[in-house]
Amino acid sequence: VSYAISFLTANYYLWRQPCSGNPAMSILRAFLICFFLVCCFQILYGFQKPVKPKPSVLDINAYEKLVVHYRYNKPDSALFFANLGMDLAKRTKDEEGVARMLNQMGMIDDNSGNAESSRQRYLEALEIYKRLHNYKGIVKENIRLGVVENRKGNSAAAIPYFLQALKISEQNKDKSGIMESYITLGEVYAFRHNYQRAISYYKQAESIGATLPFSSLKLNTCLNFGTAYRETGELSKAIYYFEKGISQSDYPEMMGLNISLTNGLAQVYAKSGAIAKAIELQKGALLKSRKISNSLREFQSLMALAESYGTSHPAIALNYLQQALTVGQTKKANKQILEALSHIAALYEKSGDYNAAYLARTRQYNIADSFYFKDISIKISNLQAQYELTKSQAKVEQLKFVNSKQLLEQKIMFWIISGSIALLLILGAYYFKIRNLNRLMNKANTDLIQSNNVKDKLFSILGHDLKSPLGSILSFLELVNRGWLSEEEKTLMLSKLESQCSTTLDTLNLILHWGQMQLKGVMIQQSNVSPEKIINRNVLLLKEMATQKSISIEQDIEPDLQVFCDADHLDFLVRNILSNAIKFTPIGGIIHISVQAYQNDQVIFEVRDSGIGIEPSRLESIFSLNNVSTVGTNNEKGTSLGLVVCKEFINANAGNIWVESTIGEGSKFFFTLQRTQIKQQ
Repeated sequence: VSYAISFLTANYYLWRQPCSGNPAMSILRAFLICFFLVCCFQILYGFQKPVKPKPSVLDINAYEKLVVHYRYNKPDSALFFANLGMDLAKRTKDEEGVARMLNQMGMIDDNSGNAESSRQRYLEALEIYKRLHNYKGIVKENIRLGVVENRKGNSAAAIPYFLQALKISEQNKDKSGIMESYITLGEVYAFRHNYQRAISYYKQAESIGATLPFSSLKLNTCLNFGTAYRETGELSKAIYYFEKGISQSDYPEMMGLNISLTNGLAQVYAKSGAIAKAIELQKGALLKSRKISNSLREFQSLMALAESYGTSHPAIALNYLQQALTVGQTKKANKQILEALSHIAALYEKSGDYNAAYLARTRQYNIADSFYFKDISIKISNLQAQYELTKSQAKVEQLKFVNSKQLLEQKIMFWIISGSIALLLILGAYYFKIRNLNRLMNKANTDLIQSNNVKDKLFSILGHDLKSPLGSILSFLELVNRGWLSEEEKTLMLSKLESQCSTTLDTLNLILHWGQMQLKGVMIQQSNVSPEKIINRNVLLLKEMATQKSISIEQDIEPDLQVFCDADHLDFLVRNILSNAIKFTPIGGIIHISVQAYQNDQVIFEVRDSGIGIEPSRLESIFSLNNVSTVGTNNEKGTSLGLVVCKEFINANAGNIWVESTIGEGSKFFFTLQRTQIKQQ
């Protein structure tokens, strides 16, 4: 304004000046007039700031409506608006708003098949409603949790949630909550195929609904009634309820339930055989679902059409299944994708296209596995996060405690450490003393057990292996003394008596050897010994025994071999093992003796027979006192001590002994001795 006043004053002054004969003055006056006009325009319009329209602010109710609108056809958009609503509720500290958004997020997860995430959100919302004492919210979340458990197939866990919702609704005389609780309880028993129990709950819901204004609950009641009567075969009642629900839901707000009711009615007609009527209704439901962009109802309609065409027109049914699969993939609904792939694979199998069925099944299992492992990984991440949080909190508490008690700990630490050291020294001394006493006691117990075993074995041999031959000798002498035997019988009995005496003598020799070893230890006098000479001597000694059973003995002895051992021990080893081979080899059998140079300056002895073999259960204990003696092929008797003595002789001569045997084929006894003299301590 000041610029304008100054300009007008100057212009007035110039205007009063005569301009005749002065063209410069005229030009200046014209310029000033133009400048004045520009300044006036700038003053009037140039300094005005544009006014921005005030943006509209969405509240929790608006966000909830947006989520409900996009929940089925655009779940990503629904989740976006739910997050915006959650942020708003947290900024404004609106706990009820947080619970409402959690409930909507849970339904989004539930629709996509993510049951565990949905359940967690419902539980969080339930806790908030409990803190707020909001009974309607508590009822709502209990019902949602029951629905999740029922869809997972865990009806036993779903029923308590529905009963809790019913109880709270009855306490607050909330007819709408009571009606919804009865409906959901009926759905649980319908899921269990207990349709009569389900119908009883639906009837209670219907009687309560008669006193309430029209709502979607009444349509749900019609839908559930129709489904239950369809499954029980009461088709006329099912048609009545489906048509009743369709007539009451034919407007945009209830179009989703209208489509479900239409598909339910179509299934009734399909069950009654009116496939054409069913297909007509399902196609109408499909058009409606696409018109309102409801992907969930579109998927249901496509699956219903595929089922109707499945028997008569599998190609058309496959087309509808592929469309349903596309809908599930577009919405990233894993549950729908798996259902569609399962029906596609089944249709291929029915038509005989097993390769396509295999591919569909493989794809189904891969998606199911990835979805399952994703769910598991989320659970693990949540548990890990919870663990880290708890760990951090515990660490903070621990630091606080340490800081508050640090001075006291410093004062008493010295005395605690001193006392602990003294106590440890005392306990250590007692521990080592007790351990030494236990060791001595265990050694004494072991020696007593071994001595007891030796005693039992000795008495067993004395009582059995020596008593019987002596009894036979006495009986024979009694017969001879009384003159009851002829000369021929005496000769035969003397031959048998000689054999028994020989066996008894061998037994006594074994007992003497074994007893000496137990009392004095193994006496050993080692020298260079020729195995061939000892083997030949024992073969000659046992030749008569082998000849009686027509057993041939073969030898394969490497010439000029010398072993460093006790000659008496080697003689006992060869005689005992060879006599055992003869004892357990049947008539006409073969025994093969082999002596060959072996690794690490050793000589290996092998006695192989074609006898009856040894049971596998006896192989581990055959060289111990636990071994049980058995009779030979001609009922020859033994003591089972021979191999025990052999084992001790082999150990004394720094060798090794083992056996290999197969039932019905024979046995192989091996033992090794040193080939050259070794330095003895």
